[in-house]
Amino acid sequence: MRPGKQNTAPSGEGNVRHLVYLLKNSIPNLAEGQEQMTWLIDFNGWTMTTNISMKTIRQIFYVLQNHYPKRLTVCILFNPPRFLQPIWKVVKYLVDPKTFEKVRFVYTKSIDSGEYMRSIIDIKNLPSEFEGKATLNYDHEEFLRLMAEDDVKTAKFWGFDDKPSYQVVDGHLEVVVAPVPAHLAPPAS
Repeated sequence: MRPGKQNTAPSGEGNVRHLVYLLKNSIPNLAEGQEQMTWLIDFNGWTMTTNISMKTIRQIFYVLQNHYPKRLTVCILFNPPRFLQPIWKVVKYLVDPKTFEKVRFVYTKSIDSGEYMRSIIDIKNLPSEFEGKATLNYDHEEFLRLMAEDDVKTAKFWGFDDKPSYQVVDGHLEVVVAPVPAHLAPPAS
């Protein structure tokens, strides 16, 4: 996740829905026998204008704690603004203690940050901006294609094998509405 690239409406509902979507699609992609995930939140580029509201943060923690309580191994906050650490100490009273213990603040200039990152994430999967070997180039069209594939995989995983309820048209997702079955349609006049 990259809050510095935040571009959703101020209500934050899109953030929560997107997070749930990504989590649901991530679960079937876990390695055999793996139940937990490491979440890396990169604050590089974050500003007050790309800020996520406290209400949205509470909603995100509510969803994570109540619907995905055992999925989190560790949550790495990479280069968060320094003022977030004291706020986090206050937030701890609103967050499940087990979840609170899984959150780590990691800074580029800290000597042991790179070592810590490499200790929990395989260096070949860790992007280079976090002192790893992977190079990531975001391609929106490729992202859409992969998400469409994941939607099918996720539907099968959760037992919803029907066709996806959307299609990609000119690089945009378009909802597909099933036609009303003939026996339910009103008679033509």
